[in-house]
Amino acid sequence: MSFETINSKVVRAHVSASTPVLARRGAMLGYSGQVTFRPVHGQGRGIGGMVGAAMSGESNAMMATEGTGQVLYGYKGLHVTVLELDGGAPLVCEADRLLAHDANLQTSVQFLGSGGMKQAISGAMTGQGLFTTNVHGRGSVAVLSHGGAFPLQLNGQQVGVDPQAYVGHVGHVGQLSVDLAAKVGFRDVVGRGSGEAFQLRISGHGTVYVQASEQKF
Repeated sequence: MSFETINSKVVRAHVSASTPVLARRGAMLGYSGQVTFRPVHGQGRGIGGMVGAAMSGESNAMMATEGTGQVLYGYKGLHVTVLELDGGAPLVCEADRLLAHDANLQTSVQFLGSGGMKQAISGAMTGQGLFTTNVHGRGSVAVLSHGGAFPLQLNGQQVGVDPQAYVGHVGHVGQLSVDLAAKVGFRDVVGRGSGEAFQLRISGHGTVYVQASEQKF
């Protein structure tokens, strides 16, 4: 494990020649040792592996941390949750949730859902991206949230999650499906609805991470 939790909003990365780190630009709070920082240019198949990210808009400016030492990361006072990937199912989340991760992990962009134009409109209205980021491999990932993230364990059942509270999910052998459902009636149009007209319906086997807030970044 290359990440150490300092408090709810700061993590320490232990960087070495074999464990470089990729982090969101502007997230470095302090460091010790012989470490260097360089911007990661382009979103190709190299370090970071953000294939198609520029086209989808599912990307953030990243920096690589290399050398030997310890680095503190945090971002705008947001809560940080460290997840450990075991090389099986990927972590699926929006790119702006990523604070830092081991550089050996690979990222790719995936289209979320298959609802056509109706789903595209729903996604735009909720702020839930139509494209999402997959982080796969073996290593540590630090994700951001408002108020902290808590896990929901699914064992074949379905749950509904507010799209703005959704942080990400890890399916057991990829056995999780996500659909964006819209329930818009007259009361929602005139502003008298429940305020929960859109939901992410998640079903299968795996873990869903939800933040303690509906506030977007």
